[in-house]
Amino acid sequence: MFATLARMAPVLRLTRVSTAFAAVADVWFVILWTRANPEERGIPGLLEPAVRAPDGPSLWLLLLAGAGAAMGLYAFGAAINDVTDTSRDRVLRRDRPIAEGQISPVTAATVGSLSLIIAVLGAAMFGRAAVVLTCVLALAVLGFNALGRFVPAVGLVLLSLIYAGHMVVPNLSLRFVWPVWVVMTHALAVSGVVHVVGRKAPPITLRALVAALLGWVFWSGVLIWVGLRRADPSAEGLLAKLWPDWVGVGGAILVLACAVVFVFVAGRRIRTLGYGQRTAEKINRYGALWLPLYACGWLFGEGHLRAGLIMGALALSGLVGMSVLREVYAAVEHPIGYRR
Repeated sequence: MFATLARMAPVLRLTRVSTAFAAVADVWFVILWTRANPEERGIPGLLEPAVRAPDGPSLWLLLLAGAGAAMGLYAFGAAINDVTDTSRDRVLRRDRPIAEGQISPVTAATVGSLSLIIAVLGAAMFGRAAVVLTCVLALAVLGFNALGRFVPAVGLVLLSLIYAGHMVVPNLSLRFVWPVWVVMTHALAVSGVVHVVGRKAPPITLRALVAALLGWVFWSGVLIWVGLRRADPSAEGLLAKLWPDWVGVGGAILVLACAVVFVFVAGRRIRTLGYGQRTAEKINRYGALWLPLYACGWLFGEGHLRAGLIMGALALSGLVGMSVLREVYAAVEHPIGYRR
């Protein structure tokens, strides 16, 4: 198995598969949340067996399709990023697979194309709207790689919108939008910190920071407006519409606790290692790991134990997968020698 992973290492590094579980966690959360809450609306296949068609898809089939949609789009974005950044990587990031000569740009583009096809096929399980949204997100990924990475004020906001958009692929009619807002905010904050700590060019100026924050405020307002539009008409008062009575506060408390712990862990890592590419990569990995933890917080906090256990298993698998793949990459790049 180790030898097989070693041979596949260039493709695995190209597609950033070690952190793709974070994208899967966001999509799985929406699937599990919709099925666990009868008040949520969605395509018939997402509803519980008691209210959906008897011959509708099983939960595991939905999760498999969601994993394909999430990992496919994530791998597409990673591959396109390396293809468009080949010249720059050969100067600044010689450890990347294309820059190192482990994989050709043509092969990388092929892998990206196949990944996008897998994403569209996975989204097809959730209806035509999900397929259209996946295609729009693919265009957003291309826009990010063409422009967003070089204009931080645009890139940070666009990246957070891509995360939020791919999260709702299974259910574009999601009524409780606060988990989406948490993911959008987390993605913007982590990408901003990684940009600064990793000393990426161009640097984030004060003007760019203000513009990114204004963009976050605007899209937060849009998301809250969508939630209000979908609220129960019988709910009285703004607070009741913003936070429906069928959602408790346990999930929010656990998610807030997770966010506080992340700030502490990331801050301690920066103080220990200082600024640099290594620190930025660690924070990026922590940011990926925290997305399924947020999902666990929402699910366990609302008493959805089975769904929470599924998400917890995904988080544990992601952690183990990251550790194993790091060892594989290290073994491929720096083989162990033996003395005679």
